[in-house]
Amino acid sequence: DYTSNALDGYDKEDVAGLLEDRLAKGKERLEETLEAIRALCEPVEPPKDDAAYYRFFSSEEPGNAEQLKENEPRRVKLYKYTSALVRAYASIANEMEEAGYSRQEAKDIEEEVKFYEHLRSQIKLHSGDAIDLKLYEPIMRHLIDSYIRAEESEVVSAFEDMSLVQLIVERGADAIEALPGSIKKDEKAVAETIENNVRKLIIEQTPVNPKYYENMSELLDALIEQRRQKAIAYKEYLEEIVELTKQSKNGPAGSEYPSTLNTPAKRALFDNLGQDESLALAIDRAVRTSRQDDWRNNKFKLKKVRFAIKELLEDDEQVDVILELVTNQNEY
Repeated sequence: DYTSNALDGYDKEDVAGLLEDRLAKGKERLEETLEAIRALCEPVEPPKDDAAYYRFFSSEEPGNAEQLKENEPRRVKLYKYTSALVRAYASIANEMEEAGYSRQEAKDIEEEVKFYEHLRSQIKLHSGDAIDLKLYEPIMRHLIDSYIRAEESEVVSAFEDMSLVQLIVERGADAIEALPGSIKKDEKAVAETIENNVRKLIIEQTPVNPKYYENMSELLDALIEQRRQKAIAYKEYLEEIVELTKQSKNGPAGSEYPSTLNTPAKRALFDNLGQDESLALAIDRAVRTSRQDDWRNNKFKLKKVRFAIKELLEDDEQVDVILELVTNQNEY
């Protein structure tokens, strides 16, 4: 049926087994991906509402870095299985009845695929895993818009150019309006989503200035506790979490330091050297004069920088801490 020469001389029955039924394989693949994602979500506690899914895939306690890390494998599976499900469904979405599904079964599966795709978006935001949609695979973006939820493309695009953290820095509390409706309608879900995103930012930035971000982490812990104890009004909470987000994103403000500490690296040294201004400036000079091209990736050049720092610090352990600190500074 499909060739003019390659299979000449063979009867149709002889080659029938070589050509697989596309719809049958498509249905099999769809059933397998549905089964996998259903099994993954099976342990979610009743009533399996949004909060239950957040606890299962994100964290029991908002902003808890250990729980977020512990549940990361589950989230990775959810993202992977959802992508596979979207592709499997899209491949036969317009031929569900031909594939052997009744009209009601086709409708039920469509709703289930919508649910899991939407769940993935919610969990990504809530856990701080969300990425700029510009990085999405174009084909996946097309499949989602074409077959799953094209009507939501406007809401999703609010994050296209920036992360939630950056959105908060740019728009303040108004950034909440860019969240999916299922999150922004629930004050607790909004708070947990912001807290998880800020916590992830703090963890990522800590190597650049451990003392500063340790302080940011403590402030976040205190704010989370105030919210949980209902010791702070929601509006006031939003104002404080927005300010904390800005401080975490932008780093130490120059106005809060001596004028001589005019770079992020000098401020980081100051914060992590007991706020000793002269020592921070001395180590900054020592690093700048001893560093050579590609010094981080050459053990001999790295030793030279370490030796320059050691001349100013007596404690070997502190030398290693400060060496790691300067290694993490972009300006060096």
